[in-house]
Amino acid sequence: MSSDNHGGETYVPSGLKQPYHLVDPSPWPLTGALGGALTLFGIVMASHFKNYLPLTAGLLIVLATMFLWWRDILKESATPGLHTMIVRLGLRYGMIMFIASEVMFFVAFFWAYFHFSLMPEHVLGTDTPMWPPKGVLTFDPWNLPFLNTMILLLSGTTVTWAHHSLIEGNRKGLIAGLALTVALGLTFTTCQAIEYSHAPFAFSGGGIYSSVFFLATGFHGFHVIIGTCFLAVCLFRSIGGAMTPQRHFGLEAAAWYWHFVDVVWLFLFICIYWLGHGVIAGE
Repeated sequence: MSSDNHGGETYVPSGLKQPYHLVDPSPWPLTGALGGALTLFGIVMASHFKNYLPLTAGLLIVLATMFLWWRDILKESATPGLHTMIVRLGLRYGMIMFIASEVMFFVAFFWAYFHFSLMPEHVLGTDTPMWPPKGVLTFDPWNLPFLNTMILLLSGTTVTWAHHSLIEGNRKGLIAGLALTVALGLTFTTCQAIEYSHAPFAFSGGGIYSSVFFLATGFHGFHVIIGTCFLAVCLFRSIGGAMTPQRHFGLEAAAWYWHFVDVVWLFLFICIYWLGHGVIAGE
């Protein structure tokens, strides 16, 4: 047994191996923070001065950091002894807390929507307190919004199929389920882009209704894009044989995130599209 002398005190190691993974020094948190700050600064420059160079540079730094950081994490996960059971449990707790923070992110949008819809006199005055505001034409909830709802619900079943196929050792079912989920995610994004192109109200100058509508549905669409990329990475890793029935936390995390996106859309469809519609465009 070895011992070290520090300032007159003798340190004798216990000999017990701890089950935690102490990560190596990495530059990626710093480059990610710098890229995020440059992206935020670039948004201001692009909005006010039509200078898109800082925004482009910031986005490239963020994307490069994401790729290189996740590459290192994948290497760590394949190194024996690093991602122990306790480490993987910590990863699951981290993903749960991340999704919980995303829930609160959308709670803010729903809070704003219900605040204005239940008490419209706060922003519309006491003369015409109605919601949606007078003159606002809303979407028909049983057109593209309902189709998008069916698409997301179907994608929730296909990602669950992929997960269960992996657990059962069915590699073909895993790849087919992930491929269908990615395709459905792209279809949802396409339908939402078509819906926005035919919106009867504009984001700017459309009042409080259009602001809340585009922020809530737009950020959800952004989360769908992120989830689609997440699942696409899982698909490529599955094709390469990186996912096993025993070690597949990446797919579990992607499935959790995708189900979260599904549930948020159901609330958006019911509250904003269905119960919140007024005069439908075209009527």
